[in-house]
Amino acid sequence: MGDIDRAGVEKAYERWAPVYDLVFGKVFDEGRQSTIAEANRIGGRILDVGVGTGLSLSDYARTTKICGVDISEPMLRRAQQRVRELKLSNVEVLAVMDAKNLAFADNLFDAVVAQYVITAVPDPEATLDDFIRVLKPGGELILVNHIGAETGPRRMFELAFAPIARRLGWRPEFPWARLTNWAARHGGVTLAERRPMPPLGHFSLIRYRKN
Repeated sequence: MGDIDRAGVEKAYERWAPVYDLVFGKVFDEGRQSTIAEANRIGGRILDVGVGTGLSLSDYARTTKICGVDISEPMLRRAQQRVRELKLSNVEVLAVMDAKNLAFADNLFDAVVAQYVITAVPDPEATLDDFIRVLKPGGELILVNHIGAETGPRRMFELAFAPIARRLGWRPEFPWARLTNWAARHGGVTLAERRPMPPLGHFSLIRYRKN
């Protein structure tokens, strides 16, 4: 079974950039709003990984400081335009960055938000490790992610859809066990919540706390 690579992901998102808001804006709206609500509850300085076109930026409380990173320069250009147009003075940084190699110091952020990111990176576990590295102790990693079904018709559909999905830059058959195994191996995180999200509970909001 083939996997995804960074160049493929960059190409996919370059194709998506012009229509991203249209396609993903409504479908993933509840997941996005729930994530932002959790981030606003924590406040302080938030890292938004995979910030894309900046759809979420105006939803953050203006008292929350935001750093946004993304692998796609075309997406970030749209995010920068959004920041200028909406005068989002709380957005401190927007930078092209690989999620696995974040150019930030250890223990810097109160929360790390990653929406629909983990299924779209070549090395999810190393990426999660870096998310935790930049979090302050007691800080939260807030993920919204597609979690593959364990059994049944949805599982069959996801496996059949996998080759197409990988061309779009994401991995649809991502199992919950991968996160469980990562957390156990890491040893420095506690699962705070797993909440099913629309559409049809295919997605989950997942919160980990750094010990």
